[in-house]
Amino acid sequence: MIADCLQYDVIIIGSGPAGQNAALEAAEHSAHVLLIEQELSLGGACVQYGTIPSKTLRETALTLSAFQRRSGDVYRVSRDAELSIVSLMKRLNDVVHAHQETTKVCLERVGINRACGRARFVSPNEISMTRVNGEKTVVHGTKIIIATGSRPRSPLNVKLDHENILDSDSILSMTYLPSSMLIVGGGVIACEYASTFSSLGVKVTMLDKAEWPLSFVDPELTDYFMRQLLAKGGSFRGGVGLKSLCWDRVSSVVATLESGETLRADKAFVALGRVANVDSLSLENAGLHPSERGLLTVNDFCQTQVPHIYAVGDTIGPPALASASMDQGRRAAAHALNGTGHPGAGLLPTGIYTIPEIATIGLSERQAADKVGKPLVARISYSQVARAHIMASPDGMLKMIADAEGRKLLGIQVAGDGATELVHLGQMAMLGELPVDTFVHATFNFPTMAEAYRLAALEIIHARELAGPFPAKTVRRAAAAQCHSI
Repeated sequence: MIADCLQYDVIIIGSGPAGQNAALEAAEHSAHVLLIEQELSLGGACVQYGTIPSKTLRETALTLSAFQRRSGDVYRVSRDAELSIVSLMKRLNDVVHAHQETTKVCLERVGINRACGRARFVSPNEISMTRVNGEKTVVHGTKIIIATGSRPRSPLNVKLDHENILDSDSILSMTYLPSSMLIVGGGVIACEYASTFSSLGVKVTMLDKAEWPLSFVDPELTDYFMRQLLAKGGSFRGGVGLKSLCWDRVSSVVATLESGETLRADKAFVALGRVANVDSLSLENAGLHPSERGLLTVNDFCQTQVPHIYAVGDTIGPPALASASMDQGRRAAAHALNGTGHPGAGLLPTGIYTIPEIATIGLSERQAADKVGKPLVARISYSQVARAHIMASPDGMLKMIADAEGRKLLGIQVAGDGATELVHLGQMAMLGELPVDTFVHATFNFPTMAEAYRLAALEIIHARELAGPFPAKTVRRAAAAQCHSI
């Protein structure tokens, strides 16, 4: 609810991950904050259509695919041909409710004012809110943060009907699980849904102009994703242009490639990026003008060309990940209120929720080579970790990247079950500036997947000692430590 006062230190438009974290950061600075959300519930598209629903479906797919494997094929899982998506997501309402209640408590605890309404700029410091009943209220903000998120991009050569040809807002509304699906795109959303549906037995074919999916991650991680997709019966067609995509009005979706080749499937999912939700904000009244791509341009502190107005999350474009949006929200609020950046900025994990997962923190091997010349790199296969065999998940890897001396940790790349959790151990070590040797000196629970860090650190130490004038007994000690850790 809005307090009687219509004057605020900070007004935040949008309650997704970026908006929530901006509000909490502003409250820590004792600011008088108003959080405006046009939906009745908190969370934005992240909760309603994106992260929470898709990860709930993914968890079901992950459980079903792992059950037979981890039971040693004692039990077999079969799929009903008429299985509905809704039946696979019966827990969704509980998941969403729990998340929203936690968010609500956090916001109320620090005294953040909330309002439900559609916002638009009246002037650089004034926001008009239109409620569902048509009532309008104008509020004034000394600082304003735009966190209105995004919506799926609709390509000109594709007519979405949200029944046969779907986007990320409508994909989970399918009444039944199809036998086959065309997925247009090779980014994070496309790959996550491709692995989820292929794990559920859907024959997935991915189409993209790029030669490879997930082109922004380490090539070894891309190779891992491709192997997993192929193992589940899926395929990726890279370097192809899409001429048209339409429903044949009988039983299939038909994709015509620029080469003239046609492909058919029960359903099609289009994941070709997203469009920032800024067109209804009357930005011109604030002196703001989006770029040609419809994004707001900001500096390192997420500050627009109008100094007291900030933009965060999907409104400013890539990487468009929840983790990045959270950091941007905190960074913008901190700068708006004290003129400095947030202390946690600059070291963000990337989590890609394919099946299995992919996660990174810090520098890739290529980036490290550009920075330090010859980094020391350790690759530990999940097959070297006892817990992975217990979980029947020996196909995966942890890649540790250190500086040329093999002491400073520069990056971690993980592919396999639990990757998005496992990467945080590397993140904490990097935030604490702990040396690589820390992973050898520390004792982990056994058996755990965290043992992969110990094995990787031992490889780094072994490599650096072989490269330097170290006594042979030191190398033997490292080898012995590795044997004891297995």
